[in-house]
Amino acid sequence: MPPILQINNVTKTYSSHTALNDVSLTVNDQAVFGLLGPNGAGKTSLIRIINQITGPDKGEILFKGEKLNPKHIEHIGYLPEERGLYKKMPVGEQALYLAQLKGLKKAEAKKRLAYWFEKFEMQGWWKKRVDELSKGMQQKVQFIVTILHEPELLILDEPFSGFDPINAQLIKNEILELRKKGATIIFSTHNMGSVEELCDNIALLNKSQKILDGPVKEIRKTFRTNTYKVMFKGNILGFTNALWTGAEILNKHSDDDVHSVTVKLLNGVTSSQMLQAVLPSCEIISFAEIVPSMNDIFISKVSEGNEALGTKSNYTE
Repeated sequence: MPPILQINNVTKTYSSHTALNDVSLTVNDQAVFGLLGPNGAGKTSLIRIINQITGPDKGEILFKGEKLNPKHIEHIGYLPEERGLYKKMPVGEQALYLAQLKGLKKAEAKKRLAYWFEKFEMQGWWKKRVDELSKGMQQKVQFIVTILHEPELLILDEPFSGFDPINAQLIKNEILELRKKGATIIFSTHNMGSVEELCDNIALLNKSQKILDGPVKEIRKTFRTNTYKVMFKGNILGFTNALWTGAEILNKHSDDDVHSVTVKLLNGVTSSQMLQAVLPSCEIISFAEIVPSMNDIFISKVSEGNEALGTKSNYTE
């Protein structure tokens, strides 16, 4: 079985600006795939090409092994960052209209909308105008319209924008449930916490090029720095001496007789060897490896790429 989406050497240029430069990605079935990058990296251009709003100048995109073509549109759901609801139109009437545009019969659309409106506690919204709803409420409507035709591929661009934490969690749960039922999700966001929580794989774009991709767990392992946080009771000087040349203390904090230190292992020393060395001089309370977050990796890779190009990063937390 071919992957649901195969992007091969895609290039897209607007006038003198290259938005995508020879980008290749594989999105596997029933996965949550994070499409990441700072503003201007090329994410939106790629999403527009997948949705056939524009086409690539070079390269190709395959949907389930077939060259992407108009018949695939009905199998794709797209939630853009800039929402597109009609402000003066009643919510129910609008949702029904958009569902029919996606190919659903009116009776089936009503049935599915009733289910989702009840699930999201929106029963009283049917006759309300969109401009009477809060931003978060509008987001719920747009999310439902996006998934109502049960697409095989969902593209969600900043889906949590405007949501409070409770409703953001509600949408996260629905994304995972959709994957469980067979959907594949491409998830574009700047929220690295959500990436770690939801994504199986990611691709990081910067300055029109792919600079990193792979499974989230494997990427985090690759960027490990052999750094550990240790909390212990005992003499800090004895602990330091026991480390000898096998590690260096990056920072330390003491509260009475409890010490917290960040230690970087050196010269091939393992964590087990370090613990064996210090145990005679202290009582270990906790010991944990510090694995870089996706946010740390994102900033590091983007900064590294920009330095190579002689430009500054355009990403801030």
